[in-house]
Amino acid sequence: MAYVDQAALVSRFGEDELRALAPDGNGGIDAGTVQRACDDAAGEIDGRLAAAGIETPMAPVPGAISAIAADIARYRLYDDQVSDAVKGRYDDAMRFLLGVSRGDIKLGRAAAEAPSSAGDVQFNDSRRVFTGGGF
Repeated sequence: MAYVDQAALVSRFGEDELRALAPDGNGGIDAGTVQRACDDAAGEIDGRLAAAGIETPMAPVPGAISAIAADIARYRLYDDQVSDAVKGRYDDAMRFLLGVSRGDIKLGRAAAEAPSSAGDVQFNDSRRVFTGGGF
């Protein structure tokens, strides 16, 4: 499961950048190339999170994971022509994942995923535990 898609990459980095990084030969964006980069980013994230004992793939996806997935996918699209800024964002993403795997950074979970109670509380008053004679 990808944590970012082509539309999110276009939103974050612009259509011109994606068209330059993944040209389809007709002036558009090669969706297959972009999807591979998104899948590679998800694989890298899942591998690091799973090593820390975090269940993957994550659903719903925390915003921080979507953001770093975009930076990783963008880095993958640049291949061997990566700029210092793109490399820096990739390095920041790797440090973030390392912090998560070490437990220094906690990923927020949606309220729907908050732990539920173990069940209903039940009372049984038919038996005396203390008889009044002391402990």
